[in-house]
Amino acid sequence: NAAKEYAQDPQGWLVFMGPTGCGKTHLVHAIANERLKLGRGVLYFQVADLLDYLRITYSPESTVTYDRLFDEVRNAPLLALEDFGTHYSTPWAREKLHQILVHRHDARLPTLVTSTEEKENDEKKSEKKKSDSISSRMLDTTLVEIVEIDAPDYRDKGRG
Repeated sequence: NAAKEYAQDPQGWLVFMGPTGCGKTHLVHAIANERLKLGRGVLYFQVADLLDYLRITYSPESTVTYDRLFDEVRNAPLLALEDFGTHYSTPWAREKLHQILVHRHDARLPTLVTSTEEKENDEKKSEKKKSDSISSRMLDTTLVEIVEIDAPDYRDKGRG
């Protein structure tokens, strides 16, 4: 239901959390496809790929400038980021994601996120919120709806 509502009128951020194979990506693709059918713009990236694309723009052979790509990502009408939390261990990667997410948060731009990280209890949340500006945006209940999906890996059906 959250995905259907969001596809019709994306407001704020919608974060799908759950184990690998539970359907997070399927829901994001369904939302993106619905937005495209309605003639609305969507940018979709695996987080690791986005970081690679940003790095590639520094190459003299790149046909896209860093500033252009970075601006498109920061201001996309709807940005979908897959596998968040698993690919930003370098300071540069953290900085780029921080810049993108803080901008989108402050501008209240619709953002879809999937993550396999588990939702934390209040004590851990409070600790993390203080120490990580990216996490603090993800935990802003005035903007972010977190949907936890507790389902088995659909790819395991029929095996064994």
